Amino acid sequence: MNSNYGWWLPVAASSYAGRIDGSLAILHWAMVIIFGLWAVYMAYCLIRYRSSASPRADYHFTESMKALTPDVVILVFEVWLIFFVGVPIWAHIREDLPKPPEAVTVGVTAEQFAWTAHYPGADGQFGKQDIRLVNAGNPLGLDPADTAGQDDVVSVNTLVLPVGKRVLINLSAKDVIHSFFVPEFRIKQDAVPGMRIKLWVEPTLEGKFELGCAQLCGTGHYRMRADVLVKSAEEYQKWLDAQKKGI
Repeated sequence: MNSNYGWWLPVAASSYAGRIDGSLAILHWAMVIIFGLWAVYMAYCLIRYRSSASPRADYHFTESMKALTPDVVILVFEVWLIFFVGVPIWAHIREDLPKPPEAVTVGVTAEQFAWTAHYPGADGQFGKQDIRLVNAGNPLGLDPADTAGQDDVVSVNTLVLPVGKRVLINLSAKDVIHSFFVPEFRIKQDAVPGMRIKLWVEPTLEGKFELGCAQLCGTGHYRMRADVLVKSAEEYQKWLDAQKKGI
């Protein structure tokens, strides 16, 4: 499994993971530098102005604006980080949604306590769903009378994606709020009952990753996980064909 959570961030396995990691690195290095400068300055003041080496403290007001220089520098840095680093990344992830045939479209439905993936057949159309048809053997309530859904593929707790291809995910939930979280993809999105939320990812590494629920969703929350298998285009198509044949 490629999911390896050590002392640092897990492996970056999506097209935008590097940009997110870069913004985190900028932020944390800035925090280290600011804290280091503050600590050195505080130590200097404690030693330089200790009571045994200095007369009694006496405050003199000054109209100099030099004291505000650090605040202004930090403020400018924060504005730059938000509007020139954070916002472009956020806009890319939230607004640059791919469209078929550029992207593979997959439906992902969360429920207590499983993830169900739904792939359209060769016609590229998802079958109709009816909540009255939902049962253990038909977790999505697909209508067997609908010809568009007769070649659909449904996979429980296994999400298979092609590497190097944009994937548009239609995320929904049956019961309570869940949260779609794959750390290696740097993606986390709440699944809300009554809503169909679109998100996308372009996997860049083949392998096996873990999809977890990042929202406490009930007593079985601990076991709400699924395998994310990223395969080459050929292996992905073989897997789809095998599912359609019932292998």
